[in-house]
Amino acid sequence: MSQAASTSSGPDDTDTTAKAAAENPSPQTMATDEKVVPMNKQTSVGSSSEAPTEKTSPTSTPATAQSAPGPTGVPLYVRINKFLTLVGLTWFVPLVSMAGGENPKAQFRELFRIIGVPVLFFLVFLAFWDWGAAKIQTSLGAVPGPTAVWSEARGLLEEHDREREKEVAFYERQEVRNAKKLEKNPDAEIKIRPYTGKPTYLDQIVTSLYTVFTGFVLATLLAVPVGIICGMSATINTAINPLIQIFKPVSPLAWLPIVTMVVSAVYVTSDDSWFEKSFLTSAITVTLCSLWPTLINTSVGVSSIDKDLINVGKVLKLKKSTQITKIILPSSLPLIFTGLRLSLGVGWMVLIAAEMLAQNPGLGKFVWDEFQNGSSHSLGRIMVAVFTIGVIGFLLDRVMLTLQNIFSFGENKV
Repeated sequence: MSQAASTSSGPDDTDTTAKAAAENPSPQTMATDEKVVPMNKQTSVGSSSEAPTEKTSPTSTPATAQSAPGPTGVPLYVRINKFLTLVGLTWFVPLVSMAGGENPKAQFRELFRIIGVPVLFFLVFLAFWDWGAAKIQTSLGAVPGPTAVWSEARGLLEEHDREREKEVAFYERQEVRNAKKLEKNPDAEIKIRPYTGKPTYLDQIVTSLYTVFTGFVLATLLAVPVGIICGMSATINTAINPLIQIFKPVSPLAWLPIVTMVVSAVYVTSDDSWFEKSFLTSAITVTLCSLWPTLINTSVGVSSIDKDLINVGKVLKLKKSTQITKIILPSSLPLIFTGLRLSLGVGWMVLIAAEMLAQNPGLGKFVWDEFQNGSSHSLGRIMVAVFTIGVIGFLLDRVMLTLQNIFSFGENKV
């Protein structure tokens, strides 16, 4: 019986001993635990048979190649979505998310909201345009509808192809003529005359882009340094602010005659001139009208920097140039890029009016020439130019938004 009693009381004694050991661990036990825990971790990681299995719900989707984690542990479709957000192509984010295995119903609703709704509204706009265009008669005939405008766009592209064929034939004739001349006289002087055909619609688009970027770059080089100076010094900001408020609302039509007279008096053209007067007039007009948003936003961005950062630079005895490049510019980049986006939009809008009056061979001159032409195709071609100007303006804004996301500090980094 004593053996039975001792046997029956064994488990209770064992439990009591285990509890006492858990409550008051000895140094040897603690040392043993510290050695055992890392070994258990290594064992659990290394052994695949003892790895815990994850329960999947009936509604879970199988892992796909898109949802597989990349080298950094982030699923591939998430990285693609970040890149699409970075470049401003958020319309395709739901498609990539659906391919990555996210909730198809929610992604389809989001896809319909950001793509389907705008497309449906655009189709309604086209239907209303087609219905209303036939009811308005002008001196040049009825207002062209969507079909007529599309036909004119195709006609402009065909004209471009024909003009390129003429240009190729022109240079081929020159090569044949020069080859014959060299056969007769190897020492004869050879001249390659440039093609003087009229610029096509695509050529005029390139000219407008070149002009607006020239004016935009000049405005940026002038506005950013002045804005930094105004933001760093309240006295200079107070002195320059009245001039900014006076010249900021001036129309390009008011600047253009002044710029035209100044360029004509200062710049003399010749056969070796780099730029035409009409190009300089348009570019400088764009500069004068587009520099103000960048200047104002740069000044606000610099003046709103945390003063502790400036004080740290002073304590470290950094040079002014080092403070500007290491502290001021990185901290004010978001507002600077906001000003650059606004300036580029203003410059593109101003350019069309400047090219109309300065006769720079761009989209503005194209619209003016078609208006003066007065043919049955003029209204349709002007409508093509209107859509072209709008689409290019939208793309320019997307480019600036992408650059802003790349150089700013946010969550959209890839």
